[in-house]
Amino acid sequence: MKYRKMKTLDWDVSVLGFGAMRLPTKKSWDDIDYEKGIKMVRYAIDNGVNYVDTAWSYHVEKSEAFIGEALKDDYREKVKLVTKSPIWLLEHYDDLEKYLDIQLNNLQTNYLDIYLFHALNQDNWKKIKELDLIKGMEELKTKGKIKNFGFSFHGSYDTFKEIIDSYSWDLAQIQFNYLDVDYQATIEGLNYAYSKNIPIVIMEPLRGGKLAESNEELEKMLENAPSKKTLVDWALQFIWNHPGVSVVLSGMSSLQQVKENIDSANNSEPNSLTEDDLKFINNLRDYYKKKIKVHCTNCKYCIPCPHGVNIPENFNLINHAAWTGTVEDWVQSWYDEMDDDSKETDWHGKGKSNLCIKCGECLEKCPQNIDIPSQLEDVRLVFEEEKPIKDFL
Repeated sequence: MKYRKMKTLDWDVSVLGFGAMRLPTKKSWDDIDYEKGIKMVRYAIDNGVNYVDTAWSYHVEKSEAFIGEALKDDYREKVKLVTKSPIWLLEHYDDLEKYLDIQLNNLQTNYLDIYLFHALNQDNWKKIKELDLIKGMEELKTKGKIKNFGFSFHGSYDTFKEIIDSYSWDLAQIQFNYLDVDYQATIEGLNYAYSKNIPIVIMEPLRGGKLAESNEELEKMLENAPSKKTLVDWALQFIWNHPGVSVVLSGMSSLQQVKENIDSANNSEPNSLTEDDLKFINNLRDYYKKKIKVHCTNCKYCIPCPHGVNIPENFNLINHAAWTGTVEDWVQSWYDEMDDDSKETDWHGKGKSNLCIKCGECLEKCPQNIDIPSQLEDVRLVFEEEKPIKDFL
């Protein structure tokens, strides 16, 4: 495993971190497969991963308890453990510690190596200042409940720069991949934080798995690539090529993904990609941009919907149609069955786009700032009124 120095913390951190947002599940998103998941986490740690990241909200508030179990048998001592404060639940100054205590109990630990303000944007940043929560974090450090703190981010570059300049943060976590160089914190934000010696942790390196999806055209592109790599490896190496990146979080869902990502990590180096490599990645970026209808990363922050819409699955289906340029029979059938309660698989049941009443509750939850009601209407038009998908691309 390769390691990089976290300057503010004087840590040698594995370039690959384990993100606990897309764990293997059984019948539903909150039904984590403990046997498979624990095997994955421990394999990663046994092979050099020393950074484990989770959050209050992941897997419908079940991820932290899972990680607590996975880090038993002395695995807790082998890693830096990170979780995030659920900012949306905090109404008073004391709530910061109240929820942390619940999280420590779920994680079966007495302290966190890093505690992050979760998903900061302009509104959440305002709330932190109003409630004086940075002071609260400093008090938690004094009490020994956390060793370091920072923030994860889903806002604009200007807000990111303002937050970076406001305090001597231990680290920041941003969404970054070769599709998102001009989105949210942007590559300028990454480089700005690096210039301020603030370590950067990367989330969504594969854009919710989108950058792992292949087809015949992409396979032909790979055949003519400057070097032999998988689509996943190209995406990860692009991020590790940036010296400002300390660790890349991968939301791995299978042991095979863990093994493949460890192999990629072992071959990573900053500033190692050639000019031809970077041109090839630009070509990949252009291709994917044309093929993605809704830039949903399947984080599931938007669900449960109060009206029963399975928002991520609707977007998954229309992205399938966008990918192929047509609504294939199996995709249409999948959509049609989403109101069939006799189906046992968890993507069925009430969940079609036509249940959306445009209440807007989902809008403030989406870290990608997707106009969800508008996009759900497009899904309805494609799958219920047979509007050509090409008209929406």
